[in-house]
Amino acid sequence: MATRTTKSARALKPTRDTTATPSASPSSRSSRSSPSTLPSSTTNLTLPADPKKKLGSFAGHIGDCRTILASLPEAKGHEFDLVFADPPFNWNRDYDRWKREQAGAVKPGSANYDTWHDGIPREDYIQFTEEWIAACGHALRPGGALWINIPDDTAAEIVCYVKSELKFDMAAWCIWHYRFGQNRQNSFINSKVHALYFVKPGGPRTWNSGPILELSDRATTYFDPRTLSKKDGMPAGKRVPMDVWYGPYWGRVQGNNKERRHGHDNQLPEAYLERVILACSHEGDLVLDPFLGSGTTAVVAREYNRRFIGCEFSRANAESAFERIAKIGMIAKGRAVGASSAIFKPRATGQKTKALFNQAD
Repeated sequence: MATRTTKSARALKPTRDTTATPSASPSSRSSRSSPSTLPSSTTNLTLPADPKKKLGSFAGHIGDCRTILASLPEAKGHEFDLVFADPPFNWNRDYDRWKREQAGAVKPGSANYDTWHDGIPREDYIQFTEEWIAACGHALRPGGALWINIPDDTAAEIVCYVKSELKFDMAAWCIWHYRFGQNRQNSFINSKVHALYFVKPGGPRTWNSGPILELSDRATTYFDPRTLSKKDGMPAGKRVPMDVWYGPYWGRVQGNNKERRHGHDNQLPEAYLERVILACSHEGDLVLDPFLGSGTTAVVAREYNRRFIGCEFSRANAESAFERIAKIGMIAKGRAVGASSAIFKPRATGQKTKALFNQAD
């Protein structure tokens, strides 16, 4: 945990008491129908594993992840194999804009108000960030993977904290690149988010390159015969993905995208979580997402037969994610796996060479 102190604990917290469980009052729920299996009084959402369909289990906890992880048996026992976190960015985002859509929307300050305040003072946000990261780091087993999705303005602080204070090893600093950035004129348009990958020392690291291999540019673009006779153990024409991620199925989830969940802000594509989960965990492993959001991490983890536990501050978001996990599942499973990420057109070459690469016209 962070050693320095900032302002009062009250200033650090969102607009409601983060230690309290959000009320199940109908006035604080989404206008969409809740899953029929969810009693209105419950604070946890669960789905059992389905061995026949090879679907992993799901458990969702409603509340502040710092409070939940402090008492969660799996966290206290350092049982998690993989943590993926896409936290609030403190950009004044409206994470619960569904509240504006219901006639009896609850007001800030009321007992049933469970909207995260995404504009706290910078020093409080840094303390909050260090606290949830420390809680997640504690929950990991030695050798477990910690992934954090974060924009430019806090990436450096997180890297310094995790490496210097938690003493985790940094395995990779990846970039998720998308082509549809927020338009602006006073600087370059932002078109990326940092995907920071750390490993907790003291145990074996899980790294599965096989399930995430992609077609090499040497095979799809340059037709270099050397890629067909590799001696490094890689299959012919394949490579481990580069550390800048882009391409079909990797764009921002918006508009009429089939993956999009109504009312959710800043939703990640399934391809992103698919790569992380396949590379850094095995079937049956335990995965944690401290900011469940729209449920993408849970959907992918369950689909690939991982056990999943998540935390979500907003009851409405948690119920919507539960509905997605229970009734919809993955939309684009496997579509981004193994595809080429080449950005140039294939070079002109003869039929014999094309046939060699199984690309004859």
